[in-house]
Amino acid sequence: MEKAKVYFVSSITPENLVKVFTSLNKELTGKVAVKIHSGEEGNQNYLRPEFVKDIVEYVKGTIVECNTAYDGERNTTEKHLKLMENHGWNKYFNVDIMDSDGDISLDIPNGKIIQKNYVGKNLLKYDSMLVLSHFKGHPMGGFGGALKQLSIGIASSKGKRYIHCAGKENASYEDMFDTDQIKFLEAMADGASSIVNHFKDNIAYINVMCNMSVDCDCCSVAEDACMKDIGILASTDPVAIDQACIDLVKNSLDPGKDKLLKRIEDRQGLHIISSALKLNIGTNDYELINLD
Repeated sequence: MEKAKVYFVSSITPENLVKVFTSLNKELTGKVAVKIHSGEEGNQNYLRPEFVKDIVEYVKGTIVECNTAYDGERNTTEKHLKLMENHGWNKYFNVDIMDSDGDISLDIPNGKIIQKNYVGKNLLKYDSMLVLSHFKGHPMGGFGGALKQLSIGIASSKGKRYIHCAGKENASYEDMFDTDQIKFLEAMADGASSIVNHFKDNIAYINVMCNMSVDCDCCSVAEDACMKDIGILASTDPVAIDQACIDLVKNSLDPGKDKLLKRIEDRQGLHIISSALKLNIGTNDYELINLD
């Protein structure tokens, strides 16, 4: 496999979201879903709708999300839509909670831990997808980037629990926090592969390295950022873009990186990358192309 191209710009602006995407020379055709994180109520770090407005309009996209599998303001469609409105998403975009009418199952014939992935039924309405991720730490996965957005992010509420519980059917809420960590990460990679294989070439990825806390945007009150912002990356390869983000953190001179790297190490977070490699949905051999 040849090196994947990952485009990078250090200045984090709405205009540069469009710049890195257009550098891909990638047209997303048909009806385009833009997967974002709506931000749990009280979270201070999620990407704001005003910031992503230009790129969503550029690809003529619909903002898509799925309900959560834990208590909060996003675990039912009614509450989730209300939060989306409160956070300003509806002000600028059409919004689709993809599992509002239930879910469907995508087959994963070569999945190591799970052989199916439950996703929102409305996924079938879209021909292409832009996966727009806020790169940061995560309490359970170690870090969140493109691969996590593809897996937990696009899974339905039922699917999120299924991945968290490494394929256990009818799992309880408590089961989500009592799963072997390696199996959980491998199940996430399996889930991500189903989305990549579903959209095939009609998918692209942007990671924004700002407000990098050890916590996720799913936390109602996350820790504040532990290191300075780094930039925006874009690629057509989900493994390469996440690996490039990890490498940029490692190579940073910011002493705050140690806290983020410790979170990733403690949760064995890099195992999702090695698992995704085995599923042949990308490569960690990449060329970073600086657009500054």
